[in-house]
Amino acid sequence: MNDVGMKKLVVVTGMSGAGKSVAIQSLEDLGYFCVDNLPPILLPKFIELMHDGHQSLSRVAIGIDLRGKDFFDNLREELQNIINLTDIAVQVLFIDAQDKVLVSRYKETRRTHPLADGGAPLEAIHHERTLLADLRGVASYIIDTTDMKSKELRAFIMEQYNQGKADIFRINVMSFGFKHGIPIDADLVFDVRFLPNPYYIETLRPLTGLDETVYDYVMKWKETTIFYNKLMDLLKFIIPGYMREGKSQVVIAIGCTGGQHRSVALAERISHDLKEFFEFEVTTSHRDAMIEGKLSHETT
Repeated sequence: MNDVGMKKLVVVTGMSGAGKSVAIQSLEDLGYFCVDNLPPILLPKFIELMHDGHQSLSRVAIGIDLRGKDFFDNLREELQNIINLTDIAVQVLFIDAQDKVLVSRYKETRRTHPLADGGAPLEAIHHERTLLADLRGVASYIIDTTDMKSKELRAFIMEQYNQGKADIFRINVMSFGFKHGIPIDADLVFDVRFLPNPYYIETLRPLTGLDETVYDYVMKWKETTIFYNKLMDLLKFIIPGYMREGKSQVVIAIGCTGGQHRSVALAERISHDLKEFFEFEVTTSHRDAMIEGKLSHETT
């Protein structure tokens, strides 16, 4: 999609079980406003909102399939009207797969085809293919996922719709305190409670790892240097693997007792060095640092 400055609409449709959900999730990771299983009758309303100039609706991806079959009859005509518009770049992305593969996927997942009505999956698939024939004919892209794994479909979507942006993978480095619980969204958790604790230095206790004196205290120890070098070697090795497996981000959590001193200092240093090493977007957050800092001020 090379229409610079135009609003963009991707209509994701195709055979049930072919991979539409993976396509929608991939577009969402690329910043598209995504709605899955939108009843076709609501499509004109979305177009109206896009015309109204809502910033969050400048790039929209909508998943439409036969789960909304009661409203499906006029979909091709509605899409043709939208395609004829001059201020919205429209693409229809049709996800397909061979019948035998679709049957196999339904058996593996034990899901029921939306058109099955208690019948055999293959009969429902043939019926669906007939109903979707017109939509397939207006598709901008037809992706056959017969021999594709989910991560390969995701890679294709990323390549086609990324608009030249190199930074489609994100690294989030966060600090936390074990006394407040381990972050449930962390992919990797590292415990730094074995390092010398600035909490026991009275002048450092009310500060955080964002303060230079605390940061220098944490970093001056031989244990810190050894741990940090080994950790960075590990991260530089495994992060590209996460990307190859189709993940859009990785959350690295560094924990100490309260999440105020050691974990904050190390999270800051890790973020800085990962930005230098990778071209990915790297963000830093400190979940518990201010909580602990406030508690320290109240007790001194």
